Amino acid sequence: MKKFETAGLRKETVLHRSLLTIITLIFISGFSMGQKYTIKFATLAPEGSTWMKVMDEMNAEISKLTDGNVKFKIYPGGVQGDEKDVMRKIRLGQLHSAGFTGVGMGEILSEARIMDTPFLFRSYEEIDYVTKKFYDEFSARFEEQGHVMLGWTEVGFVYVYANKPLTSPSDLKGTKMWMWEGDPVAEATFNALGVSPIPLSITDVLTSLQTNLIEAVYTSPLACVTLQWYTRVKYMMNEPLTNAAGVVLISKKMFDKMPAEYQQILKEKGREYMQKLVELSRRDNRESIELMKKNGIELVEIPAQNLEDFRQAGEQVREKLVGKLYSQELLDNVEQTLAEFRQKTE
Repeated sequence: MKKFETAGLRKETVLHRSLLTIITLIFISGFSMGQKYTIKFATLAPEGSTWMKVMDEMNAEISKLTDGNVKFKIYPGGVQGDEKDVMRKIRLGQLHSAGFTGVGMGEILSEARIMDTPFLFRSYEEIDYVTKKFYDEFSARFEEQGHVMLGWTEVGFVYVYANKPLTSPSDLKGTKMWMWEGDPVAEATFNALGVSPIPLSITDVLTSLQTNLIEAVYTSPLACVTLQWYTRVKYMMNEPLTNAAGVVLISKKMFDKMPAEYQQILKEKGREYMQKLVELSRRDNRESIELMKKNGIELVEIPAQNLEDFRQAGEQVREKLVGKLYSQELLDNVEQTLAEFRQKTE
């Protein structure tokens, strides 16, 4: 009888412990899902810009889907410094997330700069095709570097603007060309074209155009208008030098603190809204070209032979950056993917 009572007691004790464990897990899970997470996000994009409008929309939806438990605190307009400053603050834990363009992105994952190499893409369709193919690969590589990718975006096609018509590599050689200080892709590009650029920070460009320290710049049409550079140039080379990529990242350390449900929401909504931003940025760039034309900027067409010279220079740049920014294997894969797309669409 005692044995039966003891066995029953043990069984009851095990049952109580199991119930206690389940209750504890439910409590912990509920506590975790109810915890507040404020993601400190920095960007160079100014308040009121398309970028900021999309970020605000994404922030509102993520907050709604997480019952207000996940929110971005956004620092626009470069108030947290340039992209290298922002990266340093993320490493220190002072910031958690940011939108990066090529230079900042390359500080984290140099391989991603392959998307910024000159004369690689000729259309938005090519960009979309290659980006989709390599999205997961780049996402995994960023994560290896301690950052989770919330979305791939772009600044857009980058053109050369100058105070004289530029139609060939030889025209560029005698030009006082600006270069974004510390950009290895831009440096390799101008070296291949035989240009000795003048490295400056972005904040010094407008003044340098006004004082004739430089006479040519490169950027997206929207940036050219926003930064007022278009008021100091007369011509736009009507063939993109490159496409400037961008990415939104969050530190893995911050991301890993959140429940899996919130992580999934961030990834899904990040990708969705960054795709929306790409589409709106392309619209803004088209409208900016029209605005510049109305203000007297002349679009200069490149003769076919000269265009081929530019594209050959682009190929040289991509080869020279192998082993410095990315592997030969990655370059081959990207170029093969592009060739496959062109074959399908020709």
